[in-house]
Amino acid sequence: MNSPKGFLKGIDIRGFIDTGEEWHAFVYGLCEVLAPWPPRHKSMQDNLLKQITSEYHYYLFGRAMGVIAWLIIAKIIQEAFFA
Repeated sequence: MNSPKGFLKGIDIRGFIDTGEEWHAFVYGLCEVLAPWPPRHKSMQDNLLKQITSEYHYYLFGRAMGVIAWLIIAKIIQEAFFA
């Protein structure tokens, strides 16, 4: 069996976002960027806040994906209406 090469060597991607807590953190981060209102950390239930803080890297990944989504949306609008 050949060993994997490159920067993903030794990383098992089957464990990427495979629990409910990881999905919650990711989706909350994504939605906070895509939605036009401020983050709701102060009004969140304690169990949701614990999920986000325990999986904070997935929350940040979701926020990053939200920024990328807005950039893609802006490019589509630019091409559709101003090109």
